Amino acid sequence: MKSPSMFRGLLSFSSMTMISRVLGLVRDMSISAVFGANAATDAFWVAFRIPNFMRRLFAEGSFSTAFVPVFTEVKETGTHEDVKRLMARVSGTLGAVLLVITALGLIFAPQVAAVFSPGAIEQPQKFELTVHLLRLTFPFLLFVSLTALAGGALNSFHRFALPALAPVILNLSMIGGALWLAPRMGTPIMALGWAVLVAGILQLLFLLPALRELDLLTRPRWGWRHPQVRQIMRLMVPTLFGSSVAQVNLLLDTVIASLLITGSQSWLSQSTRFLELPLGVFGVALGTVILPSLSRHHVGTDRAGFSKALDWGLRITLLISVPAMLALLLLAEPLVATLFQHGRFNAFDTHMTTLSILALSCGLPAYALVKVVLPAFYARQDTRTPVRAGVVAMVVNMLLNGVFIVLLFQLWAPAAVRQESWLDAIAQVPGLHLALGMASALSSYVNFALLWYWLKRAGVYDRQPGWSRHWLRLALACAAMVVILLLGRWLWPDWTRAPALTRVWHLSALVTAGAAAYLGTLFASGFRLRELRGV
Repeated sequence: MKSPSMFRGLLSFSSMTMISRVLGLVRDMSISAVFGANAATDAFWVAFRIPNFMRRLFAEGSFSTAFVPVFTEVKETGTHEDVKRLMARVSGTLGAVLLVITALGLIFAPQVAAVFSPGAIEQPQKFELTVHLLRLTFPFLLFVSLTALAGGALNSFHRFALPALAPVILNLSMIGGALWLAPRMGTPIMALGWAVLVAGILQLLFLLPALRELDLLTRPRWGWRHPQVRQIMRLMVPTLFGSSVAQVNLLLDTVIASLLITGSQSWLSQSTRFLELPLGVFGVALGTVILPSLSRHHVGTDRAGFSKALDWGLRITLLISVPAMLALLLLAEPLVATLFQHGRFNAFDTHMTTLSILALSCGLPAYALVKVVLPAFYARQDTRTPVRAGVVAMVVNMLLNGVFIVLLFQLWAPAAVRQESWLDAIAQVPGLHLALGMASALSSYVNFALLWYWLKRAGVYDRQPGWSRHWLRLALACAAMVVILLLGRWLWPDWTRAPALTRVWHLSALVTAGAAAYLGTLFASGFRLRELRGV
């Protein structure tokens, strides 16, 4: 694929993802206003995060990265009948395996909840609520994984818009659950569980007409022994871990957060929303768009095209992720106060959420770069190397979790609390969830550094000309933006007590001025839009 085609694909995917992410923000605002940050919301976020994690691990993570290169190879070298047979066998096999996993999840929901939320075991009502919610949300895994299969096939035909738009259904469903269904239920938080289940079914139905249009909507068939299915399975095993290190770390953080003060789960969940916007719209979008292109260059043994495509992805990633990181560091509190501090979500919740945003946003460039570098391995069907990097990153994350929690506890815990048992003590000190964000950010840089080292050693990427100029422009543009945002924060220092309308127009002015300073300096230093279409 030529760079202009990749750019059009990126615009298509990003624009649809932007709609989804903005609605995701509205979704979280609705949940915060209706429910606040308490034991019930903690229970829901745990119940939602488990199937959502498995979705990203099995469907969008390991499955997509294994399926797309194989599917692309069959599409490029075989007939359309070969492609249809592969779709039938993969959908049948994946669907059957997921049915078994879903059934086990429903049967053993109490045990799963105990593993991922051990801190709730001693709170019977909270634990029982988590189990009930998990039994509603777990089937989401089945439907959304089949949606990912349909989306992967559509992406391979360069139809990026509909798969990127599908998550809008989940956000609309959860908004309706919070605002309309919750007041009508005896246990209001259960409305969100039903919303997730309904959304999973609707997302799959949404993509089926597009598959029929491509003549890919076939009857699922069991295909465990089909050669391409076996090939996908072999590629999936290592990518189960390698492509989803951030998700594994997030789930491990869920376990630790369950041991911290009530509200920690909700604060962390709200924090990740601010990373989802730049990461989902651009990081994931670039990885999704670039994978079919890199796969085709690899099949065609076009090393120059492979390098140019990857170089293009790296440059755009830095253009977006670096200013996004700096903007989040400076605007974390204004963003949370303006968007979430309504209803039952108070100033204390704003402060706690801000803490984790500050930590997590530091890792934003690494999160995004990993999304772009990983396809360079998967396109060559090298799924083992990312596993090695992922294992190291996960171990580093867990070690740093412990180190930072101990350090923050020593800094913040009152003397009386320190006399209690460790588990009882850390459950009383607010802000320790900051340690989880710090560890995640640092481990993401470890992950990227290892992937970059092994990519260079493989000799498949040649750096393209113009990087010194690119770095200089980026530095100047970011510096101009930071100056403007610092000036704005100095002029308007108080956000948690300001009236809602004042917060809105102050934040709007800061975002507009910061973006104008960044883009204006970027173009003044010689950057042109045509550079987005390839070097």
